[in-house]
Amino acid sequence: MILSDKTLQSMIKTGDLVVEPLTPESIQPASVDCRLGTHFLVVEDFNMTSIDMDSEVKYREFEGDTITIPPHTFLLATTMEWVKLPNDLTAFVEGRSSIGRLGLFIQNAGWVDPGFEGNITLELYNANSLPITLKAGRRICQLVFCKMDQEALNPYRGKYQGQKRSVGSRVFKDSESGK
Repeated sequence: MILSDKTLQSMIKTGDLVVEPLTPESIQPASVDCRLGTHFLVVEDFNMTSIDMDSEVKYREFEGDTITIPPHTFLLATTMEWVKLPNDLTAFVEGRSSIGRLGLFIQNAGWVDPGFEGNITLELYNANSLPITLKAGRRICQLVFCKMDQEALNPYRGKYQGQKRSVGSRVFKDSESGK
């Protein structure tokens, strides 16, 4: 079941769900808008010939109130909002329609697990033929919250728990990597 604005406001008020800092215009009928933060990562492609899932990827780090994404370029960003989900709630990360219409694709692998706590790392891709300039503080994505039938037996306690900035891929730490 997708949660309504009324339910979201109630859960935020009681502290059962944390999304902060929160602005009044962030609460939508069936979601909460999140704003772009000031921390960005770009794959450091000068010293790599390819990316594989068994090795740590190197990133260049940027901090600032604006960033321009060149055409057909990928980067990682973060939300301003710190999110803390209870163990019986999950969230989908969706790009805002108005942003998508500019040619900016927004993901975070699309999913926030129950029990997750931290700022959300966003995967941004400029599919346009022109650069796109983004400003920190602008609403860029939305969280759609879904109530689970019961609490998760094993809520999220993974490798991205507690992240406060953009965090690069840690897939190399997965157990099936053989390490």
